[in-house]
Amino acid sequence: MTKKKRITSILAALDDVYGDIGRCYLNFDPARNWQLLLATILSAQCTDDRVNIVTTYLFDKYPSLQDFAAAPIEELEEAVRSTGFYRNKALGLKGCAQIILDKHGGELPSDIGALTAMPGVGRKTANVVRGHIFGIPSIVVDTHVKRVTNKLDISAETDPEKLEFVLMKLLPKSHWIRYNTQLIAHGRKICKARAPECDGCFLHDLCDAAKKSSLTKNTQ
Repeated sequence: MTKKKRITSILAALDDVYGDIGRCYLNFDPARNWQLLLATILSAQCTDDRVNIVTTYLFDKYPSLQDFAAAPIEELEEAVRSTGFYRNKALGLKGCAQIILDKHGGELPSDIGALTAMPGVGRKTANVVRGHIFGIPSIVVDTHVKRVTNKLDISAETDPEKLEFVLMKLLPKSHWIRYNTQLIAHGRKICKARAPECDGCFLHDLCDAAKKSSLTKNTQ
C-alpha cells in the first residue's frame, strides 16, 4: 500500500470511529470569542481539564477584554498559577487583551500574522482560533497530534511548526481541523502516551508501531 493510500485509509477509519467531531476541548463563550484565544494560551504545557477549571473562575472575574487589560499583573498571575508558567501566561492574557482593544477595535482578528504578533501566541494557538472561531482550514499540532502522527508513520517530523506544514501537504483541507480533534480523542482513549492499547486499536493494521508492539508481545 502506498503512503497516500495508507493515509487515506487512516483518515477514513478516524472518520468512521470519531466522525467529524470538530469540537473544541476548551470552554469559551462564542459571543466572547476572544476567550478561546486566552484559554489556548493557558493550555500550553497544561491539560484542557485544568484550563477549563481555571477559566470558569477567570472569565467570570474578568468578563471583558477591558477587565483583562486593566487587571493588575500580580492578580492575573495568581489566578492562572495552577496552569504553570503563570508569569508568562499572565503577561500574554493582559497583552493580548490590550492589543485586541488598541489595534483591532476590540474584535478578535482572523489573520495568522496578526494573531502570532500577540504575546504568548504561536502558530498552534493561532490555528486553534482560526479553525474553531473562523472556520478557516488550519492544522493544529499539539502533543497528541505530534505523538500519534509519528507513531502512525505519517511523518517522523517532531518540530511542531515543521510538522504543521508537512501535514498541510499530506492531508486534504477538509480534514485539517478534524484531524486534530480526532487525534486528541484517539490519544486519550486508545493511543495513550504511557500505555497505548495497540492490540484493540482499530488502526492496528495501518500502524507500524502497533504491529511492532504485537510482534514483541508474541515473541516474549
